[in-house]
Amino acid sequence: MKAQVRPERTAGWQAGLLALSLLSSAMAVAAPNHALKVADALGHTHRGWSKAAPDIDAFPVNPDGTVSVIVQFNKGEDHGVGLALAKRVKRHLNIVNAEALDIPVGLLEQLLRHPQIAYVTPNRRNTAKWDDAAPAVNAPSARQNYGVDGSGIGIAIIDSGVYQHDDLQTADMTGSRIVYSESFVTGDPSTDDPYGHGTHVAGIVAGNGHDSALGYIEQYLGIAPNANIINLRVLDANGAGDDSSVIAAIDRAVQLQGQYNIRVINLSLGRPVYESYTVDPLCQAVERAWQAGIVVVVAAGNMGRDNSFGEQGYGTIEAPGNDPNVITVGAMNEHRNWSRDDDVIASYSSKGPTMLDHIVKPDLVAPGNRITSLQVPGSVLATLVRPNALLNPLNGCGAADSDPTACGVSATGQYVQLSGTSMATPVVAGAAALMVQANSSATPDSVKALMMKNAWKGYPQATNIVYDADGIPYSTQTDIFTYGAGYLDIQATMADDTVVPGGAASPEAVFDPNTGTATLVNGLSVVWAQSVVWGQSVVWGQSVVWGQNEVADNSVVWGQSVVWGQMDTSACSVVWGQSVVWGQSVVWGQASALANSDPGDN
Repeated sequence: MKAQVRPERTAGWQAGLLALSLLSSAMAVAAPNHALKVADALGHTHRGWSKAAPDIDAFPVNPDGTVSVIVQFNKGEDHGVGLALAKRVKRHLNIVNAEALDIPVGLLEQLLRHPQIAYVTPNRRNTAKWDDAAPAVNAPSARQNYGVDGSGIGIAIIDSGVYQHDDLQTADMTGSRIVYSESFVTGDPSTDDPYGHGTHVAGIVAGNGHDSALGYIEQYLGIAPNANIINLRVLDANGAGDDSSVIAAIDRAVQLQGQYNIRVINLSLGRPVYESYTVDPLCQAVERAWQAGIVVVVAAGNMGRDNSFGEQGYGTIEAPGNDPNVITVGAMNEHRNWSRDDDVIASYSSKGPTMLDHIVKPDLVAPGNRITSLQVPGSVLATLVRPNALLNPLNGCGAADSDPTACGVSATGQYVQLSGTSMATPVVAGAAALMVQANSSATPDSVKALMMKNAWKGYPQATNIVYDADGIPYSTQTDIFTYGAGYLDIQATMADDTVVPGGAASPEAVFDPNTGTATLVNGLSVVWAQSVVWGQSVVWGQSVVWGQNEVADNSVVWGQSVVWGQMDTSACSVVWGQSVVWGQSVVWGQASALANSDPGDN
């Protein structure tokens, strides 16, 4: 989300802020909510204007009378009209044929009426979405059996910066694996990580466990522990950033793709959905990266606890995770053991279908609850988390050690536990790095398709009760809008050498209120629409819980689910309706799922 980038839709977001958020358990500090909105300044709304984003009227006017917008131009048109009207040109966003501009609010309508303009959105804010997750997804087995560790693969971390932690050094400690750093935060060229979120994410992707090799209860190793990090900072010290910064960083990753072999982008951030992915500039940017051959992995959001309209967290996937091409990741609670038999979805993990387009999301789930990874000493998150989330070495190497100094205990303050879809996302990003190391010709679509086909689908057909860290219960159903295609299994995915013949865009769910059934609709080029091998019963499993072509509303799994509109009229309109106006406090209010350093679930 500079509407705030937030950790999946996390608590604390001010709806009028339009912020991108980090999808993690510590909440980003919200930007000030200016009293004067665009509609107030102009004396009318832009409702019904085809080129105006639906939330533009609620966007704040800057103190100097300008409004911060992203202007997309029609193909082949000159950008001169937008540049001429701007008081400030913030960024050239070539990847989406757009400009990020501050224009006087009184000139907004002149811009919207111009024939060269395709679409105008606010420069929305994004926020971050916040253990060792490797055993549950069979990462150690995959690394050992296939001899892969991420070597030579570049992973772009678009986040709050990455700190030069020991665990991100080369194995011989002679150099850093952070091979490129750049800041897109306006007025702050530092590429360090004062917030502390991006470094935690980088550790899950590629930490080599150096500082926890001795003296800790276990070694905290990332999924691809020898991969290189491209550090593209877009979030400020409070974990907030704007759309244009994120888009510019995605553009830079594409530009640097050949130089650093960037094969994966990790986006553990997001903001609400305001319009169809087909015109949202943030979604268009991730599609361009995907088409350029980069696997884009995005956090689903942290709004699974939202029940403002009786929707039980459905319809809360955040942008750009609502784009059908990218891999959108939900968070699982491992219950702090290595077996996945008792793992359940985290209560805060956002659920599909996506607003407006009704795309089936998330695509996959991965461990994201109380994940241990790298801490930035003195960072904002280090001060926000509860004390028991900060991990220190043992006094000795173990109870049997007679000499507590024999193993050379590392310094304190190296690791911290965070929760959120922000943490689940880099697990999948690291898995993607292992896959493309093993097969350099792998395409983003093949990576996504094989991950979804081979995801573990051993969940019971039931409704589960899950509890947050304060013991508050939440009811979750086992369905494709909660678990996607299932639980990431890296070993099973890498063992599958099936050739992927087409694209892997996530399908649309089409609900027929007359028959009470829903159909999953794919495009003609989508792999799971073409044959028995890629049939929907394979990708989403053999039982109704994962959805065959048609899903009955009266099945034991779907039951009276709000997704199908059987429980409450207002809830149904929130999930399936077209009239939701985002950016008003009546929709999302002031509460965040993971505010006040919520440590996640029990």
